[in-house]
Amino acid sequence: MKQSIVTVMLLVLASPAHAQLGGLGGALKKAQQAVETKKKIDDLTFSDEEERKLGEDVSVKIRQRFGVVQDADVHRYVALTGTVMAQQSERPGLPWTFIVLDTDGVNAFASPGGFVHITRGALGLIANEAELAAVLGHEIAHVTRKHTINAIRKNNAIKLGSDQAGGRAALIAAAANVVYDNIVENAYDRGDELDADKVSIELTQKAGYKPSTLGDFLNRLDERNDSQKERNGLFASHPETKERVTKIGQLAASAKAAALVAARYKTNIKYRPTDISSIAVVTEGSAGLTGSGGKAPEKKEEPKKGPGPLTKTVAPEKPTAQVSASGGARGLGADRAAKGGSNPNLVKVSVSASEINAFKKGIV
Repeated sequence: MKQSIVTVMLLVLASPAHAQLGGLGGALKKAQQAVETKKKIDDLTFSDEEERKLGEDVSVKIRQRFGVVQDADVHRYVALTGTVMAQQSERPGLPWTFIVLDTDGVNAFASPGGFVHITRGALGLIANEAELAAVLGHEIAHVTRKHTINAIRKNNAIKLGSDQAGGRAALIAAAANVVYDNIVENAYDRGDELDADKVSIELTQKAGYKPSTLGDFLNRLDERNDSQKERNGLFASHPETKERVTKIGQLAASAKAAALVAARYKTNIKYRPTDISSIAVVTEGSAGLTGSGGKAPEKKEEPKKGPGPLTKTVAPEKPTAQVSASGGARGLGADRAAKGGSNPNLVKVSVSASEINAFKKGIV
């Protein structure tokens, strides 16, 4: 009798009906996982206030890494140009903040909430105000189109969602680390970069600048980087330069705006480009590429051949930071590893409506 009962149980477990129940269990498990995933995605939907806080946290890290040029006149000029561009954007009401970073490296970074950073090295390579407007417009587009926010939601940072202990504040702090890494590594995807180019052209045209100047700057940057085998600085991960310049030319072909405003640019920006082989870079293990509160090593070591990843929390570079004249030995382009200044403090400037209007009249 017991043997019969065991036989019946085995038959039940082997029956198609039981298999269907097992399949239903798997389907329920997948459905539950989908619900949990959606919750994590929803957790990574930031309010405008949270987006600004995230951007502030990221900006602090960028400023600590590269320092800030302590020149109010330079900041005012860049802020006027950037504000004119931001006013043409789909998010003109953001509290836009334009920051000039104290490094010879040619780079620009946008962080969520309206923070746009550009290096004095980039200002030295730029030839006129229209090119400055175009580069700032590209970074503005990353903010207005929420490329960084969307990237967080798409990649493994989704794990920061509902499993993150400490609530929203901890989530934003953790997300800031991920965003910082992505921004400094220029890790936008191809579609986002082309989209930012397109938006930049639209904004420069609306503001009255010659929109094809973004292509002019890219060509000059490409020529400068011709000897670099490593991914290097601004637009390091962007689509091939020639392809981008061709697309920019096509998009700008029908534009009527033609202002370059070269004279005003030269009056306000005195920086000159630094030869890429002469840019001092922070070597691996030095302050500026270490973790929170990191210090330069007591014993100086020769730069390692392999690339050292930028860590998620950085400290200002210190006088003891080990530097060299080329980033090639680290497997990084010189712009990406460029040494920065030691002062991360913001230079606060405000531009009035009358100043902006007067500035616009000079775009001819």
